[in-house]
Amino acid sequence: MIEREEKAIIIDFLPYGYPLEKKMMPIAQAIGTKNFTLLELVPRRGLKLETGEEVYIGEGKRDKVYYILGKLTPNKISETGKKFVEEYIEKQIKADEKKFVDFFNNAQPINTRLHQLELIPGFGKKHTKAILDEREKKPFESLEDLKNRVSNLPDPRTAIVKRIMEELNGEERHHLFIG
Repeated sequence: MIEREEKAIIIDFLPYGYPLEKKMMPIAQAIGTKNFTLLELVPRRGLKLETGEEVYIGEGKRDKVYYILGKLTPNKISETGKKFVEEYIEKQIKADEKKFVDFFNNAQPINTRLHQLELIPGFGKKHTKAILDEREKKPFESLEDLKNRVSNLPDPRTAIVKRIMEELNGEERHHLFIG
């Protein structure tokens, strides 16, 4: 079961809401810190939220967020938001590298013809087989270790960022990294 988001990072703040919609209500676009869930938040009256600011969105009293309007659809993300999301994801991969290394050490087949590793951009059947062979010998210790032990492998960090962005854009049926 996917854990609910407790905190979110503001990716953009629209003090007058969306230009083409009639409601002039402030909206904060945000990304959850656990599952990279894209959300639309309504701030408490009179508050201005800053891009990059972390806000509490869990159960109980929220000091800066009045309520969660709902999930943020990819086509509504502002240009500022898109740029921030990609940079934020890159930072999270560095900060929580073990989580992503564990993915490579534990990835499983989805069905008889498709493996989770093949869903990573640039990782085909040959790379998947090489990764599986290498992790059988010894689990990977870092993304650098993975890159060093599997020849001709695209940069794992870049590939993970690309995959997460595809998942956030709703382009993928199988989700590996987002909730």
